[in-house]
Amino acid sequence: MLIREFCAENFTDIPAAVATGVERIELCDNLAVGGTTPSYAVIQESAAYLKDSKTSLATMIRPRGGDFVYHDIELRIMELDILKAIEAGTSELVFGALTPDYDLDLEALETLMIASQGLPVTFHMAFDAIPDDRQKAALDTLVTLGFDKVLLHGGPLDTPINTDKIAQLVAHANGRIQILAGGGVSADNAQTIANQTGSPYVHGTRIVDL
Repeated sequence: MLIREFCAENFTDIPAAVATGVERIELCDNLAVGGTTPSYAVIQESAAYLKDSKTSLATMIRPRGGDFVYHDIELRIMELDILKAIEAGTSELVFGALTPDYDLDLEALETLMIASQGLPVTFHMAFDAIPDDRQKAALDTLVTLGFDKVLLHGGPLDTPINTDKIAQLVAHANGRIQILAGGGVSADNAQTIANQTGSPYVHGTRIVDL
């Protein structure tokens, strides 16, 4: 079964996406910079709208565009945003944090996972910034930390989705963590990409026809 995650910039397109039967919503703001944390009210109204549907709501926690290396104040902002997103009714969370050397920021991630209170968490496309030779070990670490999913493109977003690399990571994950393929995925090619990667999870702003 194909599991489609529609990337929604604020509430506007959520009703139309739900009407298509989409399985998941990733809610964010400011897609021009790759997505940032939506407002409390947007999360609350989106969660209320989805309450009686089969569509789950994952909220992005990202304090700004740019890189994924965060200082102490930014991490406190993310921690508080997680708590408020849970209060507003989100059913899942999406975030990531890296060191300046493009490794997982373990201290930051451990803190944010505690704040997440056991909700399913997706590590977002910051994963693509980790060097190829460290990605399998990073995937193992995300499993240990308790992440439920990881979203990746398999390379820079200005290149075609790298289904071969994603397939290798799906095989390495071996069901311990789910992998979402994103970036350039549409309603037309979603099933093909799922077949090529070996994962039913696909993500994008055009994952359904609105």
